[in-house]
Amino acid sequence: MAEMVKSTTSSGPRTAEANPVTRFFRATEIDTRLLGMIGALVIIWIGFHIITGGLFLTPRNLWNLSVQTTDIAIMTTGMVLIIVTRNIDLSVGSVLGLCGMIMGVTQAKILPEYIGFDSPFTWVITLLVGLIAGGLIGTFQGMIIAFLNVPSFIVTLGGLLVWRGATWLVTSGQTVAPMDQTFRIMGGGAEGSIGATWSWIVGIVACLFVIASIVGSRRQRRRFGFPRRPIWAEYFLATLSCVLILGAVSIANSYYWPINIAKKYAETNNIPWPETGLDIPYGIAVPVLIAIVVGIIMTFIATRLRFGRYVFAIGGNPEAAELAGIKTRWVTVRIFALMGVLAAIAAAISTARLNAATNSQGTLDELYTIAAAVIGGTSLAGGTGTIAGAMLGALVMQSLQSGMVLAHVDTPLQSVVVGTVLVVAVWLDTVYRARAK
Repeated sequence: MAEMVKSTTSSGPRTAEANPVTRFFRATEIDTRLLGMIGALVIIWIGFHIITGGLFLTPRNLWNLSVQTTDIAIMTTGMVLIIVTRNIDLSVGSVLGLCGMIMGVTQAKILPEYIGFDSPFTWVITLLVGLIAGGLIGTFQGMIIAFLNVPSFIVTLGGLLVWRGATWLVTSGQTVAPMDQTFRIMGGGAEGSIGATWSWIVGIVACLFVIASIVGSRRQRRRFGFPRRPIWAEYFLATLSCVLILGAVSIANSYYWPINIAKKYAETNNIPWPETGLDIPYGIAVPVLIAIVVGIIMTFIATRLRFGRYVFAIGGNPEAAELAGIKTRWVTVRIFALMGVLAAIAAAISTARLNAATNSQGTLDELYTIAAAVIGGTSLAGGTGTIAGAMLGALVMQSLQSGMVLAHVDTPLQSVVVGTVLVVAVWLDTVYRARAK
């Protein structure tokens, strides 16, 4: 009881004088900017659902939307750190295309000569080759930016052209297909989903992880004497998180395999085909799980590791960070190397989903990645940004694209809408920063 009194009164007289809404947000510590983005996303979803005649908010479209968002969502986690340090990377789309082509050639043309077709090691070697290629490209660009003092805008703009040209040179413009069967699991689809049972297991584990995080955070605050949220706020956050997680799992399990794929699966596994058909849920897609894991790791790097603190210190004041002994140049190199690895992961997912490596892969992805980060609250002035907000911004961007496609909006008009949203997002960020001062 004493703990509850201490927790609820720790914010002082200001809390008592505030209105109920303000007290609620102070108690729960919910990020109002993130909440505003969620509200905007809900409005976008409802609006497109009405415009498309009920096609948008269906399990099928929401499942496809989650898979289509993964490429940008993964890359935008790295773009946050780059923009926070007052840099920019315009080459991520071209790096994605080049890494995708390298992985395609590796598994379709090079490895079969040495280890044969359908080797269990094909996808592992392919992925390693892609990650190494992406890391080397990012490191190379970071070295030029950090040690030759060439602005990141110019270096990555040159990279956008160079790596796109290199993608064409690898196969002289030819498309490489098909991909290894195991490798294709990273792209989603019927084979790239974990099914209903495992989806519920993942959902329950995620809920336990959230609860454990809340309990651990409370213990840490008590240990170091920091103010704690009221008990009711802890229960509210835990309940809300679990409801959202299990709701997402339920939607994923409500989307079933097409009849032809289900019949083929039944024949392969000697399952009798019932008269009413066989409903096999997709469950959570593998690329979505990869994106979630990447988001968790990047959040840990940005908020828990010394490297993440250095990144935000550089973004806040580069001169002060240098004087404090931070090796700013090597931090910059590591950021761009990390961005290259993330682009390679996105390339693996994109190539696996298409079941081919093409020259057009990643075209304009750099713009969508930057837009997602900015919409998610990352300031172009540096020093501010969150991984969760950027990934939510990627979902907003993909929702706009998906909705406009379903609404049969012409492609030029889609570009107008995306560009307008980006400008408005930057303007809102400027207004927010001005008021914060």
